[in-house]
Amino acid sequence: MADQFWIIQAGKNPSTDFFIKPELQNTEVSQYHCFEPPPSLPPKAGLSIIFVRYLSKAWLRWVERYRNLIDQLIYFMDDDLFDMATHRGLSTVYRWKLYYNACRYKSWLQAQGAQLWLSTPWLVDKYQSWQPKLLEAKSPYIDSRELKTIFYHGSSSHMDEINWLLPVVRNVLNQDSSLVFEMMGNHKVRKIFSDIPRVNILHPMGWESYQALVSRPGRSIGLAPLLNTGFNQARSYTKYYDITQAGAVGVYADHNVYRQVIRHKQNGFLVPMEPQLWVNAILELSNDVTECERMLKNSRNCL
Repeated sequence: MADQFWIIQAGKNPSTDFFIKPELQNTEVSQYHCFEPPPSLPPKAGLSIIFVRYLSKAWLRWVERYRNLIDQLIYFMDDDLFDMATHRGLSTVYRWKLYYNACRYKSWLQAQGAQLWLSTPWLVDKYQSWQPKLLEAKSPYIDSRELKTIFYHGSSSHMDEINWLLPVVRNVLNQDSSLVFEMMGNHKVRKIFSDIPRVNILHPMGWESYQALVSRPGRSIGLAPLLNTGFNQARSYTKYYDITQAGAVGVYADHNVYRQVIRHKQNGFLVPMEPQLWVNAILELSNDVTECERMLKNSRNCL
């Protein structure tokens, strides 16, 4: 196996984690985005390159320019991307994506002497004339650490709070890799948080479905920010009940609404609406499981 591999892919994806990384275990690997410009400098001789599913014109030109320095050129696919007939029934947008970023490059890959790595015996049998290599899927979760969920389940009437939470969430997730963030939101909310990893956006739902959602275990810290606006003066402290039902400890705005029920560090945190103070509070709760359990018990006793 070559000394160094470059994985060219459309961002982090399951194909690489299930198939490519296990195959390249204990090998020096660098990763590049296939829709971003390639490096400006030539590679060291002996490099091997793997395109995962998708290619781009910029990378094709780069490969052609430095093909003499590339030891192995490999293409991996885990769907039948080369046969447009199998794409019938898929959406027009997705079919065009498969053609534009994969299917049309089949002849180029063959002309460049690319090896073909595949994910299933069915694909290997179909493309046997290419003498493909079959990769075995392996779990990327074996060494994963247990994650804790922080959440904010505000509706679209809380867009000011959602925007206020953006830097808080970004900061917290950057500092604590054991945390994920969950919130409700539409396409606009999804776009706002799209560049932050470990954020899950749930589609808004009806009341009965929401009650079932928060009654499932798996959440650790609930967030209840509340900006000091005229509209928020009429709010109730019902988020306290949702957060407690979710089995979580809350970080609540130090606001008249929540001062009615929250005793700081007894059944939750009361924190002024200063982003860094919220970051500190969330990280403190994340790092002290015993205190969280104590406060959650107190919260349930206060219901």
